[in-house]
Amino acid sequence: MIATVIEFSRYFFALLFGAAVAVSFVGMHRTRKNYLVFGCFIAFLFIIQVITLKLFGMAVTLKIYPLLSHLPVAVFIVIFLKCSLLLSVTSVFASFLCCQFPRWMGSFVGGFFDSATINHASYVATVFLMYYFLQKYVVESVRHMMERSVKSCLMFGTIPAFYYLFDYVSTVHTDLMFSGSHVVVQFMPFIMSAFYFLFVLLYYSETQKQASIQRDRDMLYTQLHQAQTEFSSLRQMQQNAEAYRHDMRHHFILLQGMASQERIEEIQEYLQTAQSDLNNITPVRFCKNETVNLILSSFASKAKQSGILLTIDAKLPDSLTLSDTELCSLLSNALENALHACEKVANSNQRYIKLRVYSKNNKLCIDIRNSYQEEPIFHHGLPVSKEQGHGFGTKSMVNIVEKHGGIYQFSIKDGWFIFQATT
Repeated sequence: MIATVIEFSRYFFALLFGAAVAVSFVGMHRTRKNYLVFGCFIAFLFIIQVITLKLFGMAVTLKIYPLLSHLPVAVFIVIFLKCSLLLSVTSVFASFLCCQFPRWMGSFVGGFFDSATINHASYVATVFLMYYFLQKYVVESVRHMMERSVKSCLMFGTIPAFYYLFDYVSTVHTDLMFSGSHVVVQFMPFIMSAFYFLFVLLYYSETQKQASIQRDRDMLYTQLHQAQTEFSSLRQMQQNAEAYRHDMRHHFILLQGMASQERIEEIQEYLQTAQSDLNNITPVRFCKNETVNLILSSFASKAKQSGILLTIDAKLPDSLTLSDTELCSLLSNALENALHACEKVANSNQRYIKLRVYSKNNKLCIDIRNSYQEEPIFHHGLPVSKEQGHGFGTKSMVNIVEKHGGIYQFSIKDGWFIFQATT
């Protein structure tokens, strides 16, 4: 009687362990509802398995066990947990692989004592230890790997899937594994090693690609942060100009005092200094949009200092669909790239930048063209910088345009490098 109870306990815990590991791999939330539904589901499957065992015997039950256990678990994950079929099937294959260690431990201990009951008891005990180990060290990593991308999930699930098929073909539906054939014995280690080698190569490639994407994302975030900082500086410059204008009465009082004493030279010197200070902190008005005025004022000053002729045609309303930081990042990066290219032109008389920005049908339209010294290199329609640490400004521009469903184009025509965008 006790031996029978232990034997059936093994079958129940094998079902429970495999299903629990599978749903853990796909990230089933630990809620009371989920535990209740999952528990009822396992109890139902176990009853079906017991009935099948009584009606058809162990040999038939083992052959159709995937239909009694693995397939229902996969369907449960898809329907109840709302996971994709790929995640569901991969998690079931992976959980089947995890079930093998308790089976081996049971066989080893049971064989040592020459007792089937000890085999079953050892299996049940190992199941609890194995489940704890998986939950603590494995489940989270497996879940992240499967959810990372379809390619990553396929790579991870290949070996468990192959082992699953090989095990049933060679031990359940045939006796190839126990036939003593050297081909069969050597086939499994070779295939596992080959799959492992391929997995390492593909996963390394995938990791490198993800790392590159993460670096680009970090650089784009840095670009946006710099745009926010620059925009704050421009705002501060505008506030300084307003404060300077507010203090004009104090300057007039001082000038009146100098005039009453007929200190003409000092008045002229003071006026020149005041005018220079005011010009340095006063943004030039190019259009109705204050944000654009601040950005263009800053770059007009930079262009002048670099000996670059910057012509601006700006016709924009007060408000645009882009946020101030996005607008600042888009225009600043475009103009920064144009300035950088013009500064390399050897002949200072051939350094030109032409900017046309306007609004049409509530869309922001940008046309920036500049002269250049070196012929730009394009890759997938984007200019590629040879210098280390450059090129992220272009990616930031493209990211902003695409975010708002706009279109863009980089091109070369008649000695001009041209960037055009509508967003």
